[in-house]
Amino acid sequence: MKKQLIFATASLLVFGACQKKGVTAVDTDNSYRISGKINNMTTGKVYLDELGEQSFTPKDTAEIKQDGTFVMEGSVNEPAIYKLGFENKEGIMLVVDNKKIEVTADSGQVATTYKVTGSPDSELIQQLNTIMQGSQEGINALNQRYQVAANAGQEAEMAKIQQEFLTVQKSSQEKLKQMIKSNPGSVVSVYAATNILNLEEEFPFVDSMNAVFKEKLPNSRYTKSLEERLSGMRTTAIGSVAPDIKLASPSGPEVALSSLRGKYVLIDFWASWCGPCRKENPNVVRMYNIYKDKGFEIFGVSLDQDRAKWLKAIETDKLTWPHVSDLKGWESAAAALYGITAIPQTILLDKEGRIIAKNLRGPALEEKLASLLK
Repeated sequence: MKKQLIFATASLLVFGACQKKGVTAVDTDNSYRISGKINNMTTGKVYLDELGEQSFTPKDTAEIKQDGTFVMEGSVNEPAIYKLGFENKEGIMLVVDNKKIEVTADSGQVATTYKVTGSPDSELIQQLNTIMQGSQEGINALNQRYQVAANAGQEAEMAKIQQEFLTVQKSSQEKLKQMIKSNPGSVVSVYAATNILNLEEEFPFVDSMNAVFKEKLPNSRYTKSLEERLSGMRTTAIGSVAPDIKLASPSGPEVALSSLRGKYVLIDFWASWCGPCRKENPNVVRMYNIYKDKGFEIFGVSLDQDRAKWLKAIETDKLTWPHVSDLKGWESAAAALYGITAIPQTILLDKEGRIIAKNLRGPALEEKLASLLK
């Protein structure tokens, strides 16, 4: 079951996955003030970290006084999503703009007891987390039932649970869509549309909301990020000819994707530092060894920045197909061209270079190749 389908990126919003950076309109005031009181906390520090593409970036710190109060003051260029973190405690998510925000919470359960005033967008984050947490509880219960059924070999029950999972997934997506539609001027809505909704399945909805976001938040980097991603999806729609990629190979000379025409080609976006990518590699190697002499090729596009680590991963994982990289990480020209914001991602091309499938892994990839290369 694809438990991570909904929640892989949602975990970023609650705490802080392999994934790329993520507003209300830019505020004209010139400073923010975050004040708070954490009950039963008499010492320590509070940290303000900005949510970025792959991690959090430190922004500010403050001492917690003996009465549990703290104050942070500074300025931001535009409203953005931040984590307010406490030593040895779960963090909470806020939208920080150049306004006054007040936070209260109990030290024992900061993440579940906090309240925010002065920031409607931060309150919307709480609503989003409520949706996600409710769905996660349903998913966890289904996973337990599924494991029991799988251990007992009860295929009918397993199929039933899979359908129940789809129902939970659909319910979560619908709640998210309603939240986004009701709050089109919020950074949280743009972030949720970009990073939490299933864009492949919800493309028409998100594309329509994107027009609203561009009207209400034209200068927001979140809006620009969503437009970049949607542009990549339009470029790589099923049935379209895959845009050519021509980058340096491990040995130096450039290799073009178009040079592989005449074969079924799997474009594999990955990186040496991406755990899920490396975990999937043995399966991809097995498929390659089965079908490489039957008209199948793989074109590995790495989002590495360290050449030595890239080459070492190719050698260690025995990836013997063509590889390219410009060693620019998430700023890779190929990633931008294809709208890649998370890895691993795969795109399967037919012999004419047209896109026929996306994100096939494991049994799904094996089944597709078997049907194409009988």
